[in-house]
Amino acid sequence: MKKNQMTINHLYDLSQTIAKPLLEQAEYPWEVLPKIGAFILELGKTLSPEEYDQPGEGIWVHKTAKVAPTACLTAPLIVCEGAEIRHCAFIRGNAVVGSGAVVGNSTELKNVILFNKVQVPHYNYVGDSVLGYKSHMGAGSITSNVKSDKALVLVHAEDGDIVTGMKKFGAMIGDNVEVGCGSVLNPGTVIGRESNIYPLSSVRGCVDEKSIYKARGEVAAKRFES
Repeated sequence: MKKNQMTINHLYDLSQTIAKPLLEQAEYPWEVLPKIGAFILELGKTLSPEEYDQPGEGIWVHKTAKVAPTACLTAPLIVCEGAEIRHCAFIRGNAVVGSGAVVGNSTELKNVILFNKVQVPHYNYVGDSVLGYKSHMGAGSITSNVKSDKALVLVHAEDGDIVTGMKKFGAMIGDNVEVGCGSVLNPGTVIGRESNIYPLSSVRGCVDEKSIYKARGEVAAKRFES
């Protein structure tokens, strides 16, 4: 994957997120990670109280969203129309949960943007990441957001490394990506649109759009019938 394939406009349909104004300010999606919290607090002030409840300071939940009484919600947070926050979900703040998205049993979120209709439904950890429209993480799949040596994260593109200057960086997942059960997306992972990750994968680096990731060094292009 080349640098120009990692841009926000290449990975995402910005019409499918309430965070569009924030993402339009950057070239690469990881550039918005330090700004998510402040953006939520400013956007929240503009949300209609006729559409959104405010169960706590810095938390806005759409009246059509379903939130389990056992879920833990921490500000700043926006939960959009028709989203579902299930039993024992733990949202640690700086999170945008898009319309129709599902945050499931014992799933933990921190400093993330979930586009509309994202599904993280079973025992997932998603931190310092951006998940595109209709992307889905299988049961037990996680984003690893800190390197074991605590070094700053580099993004490894085909045409050179990109220095992020970030210690915490999970995964940038494009629209309509399927991540198989039990997979680990290591720090600095970028996955192009409409790709599939095999279950139990450990993904490092970048995966081209419309690909099937089977193992490191074993990535196949999808075949589409005409």
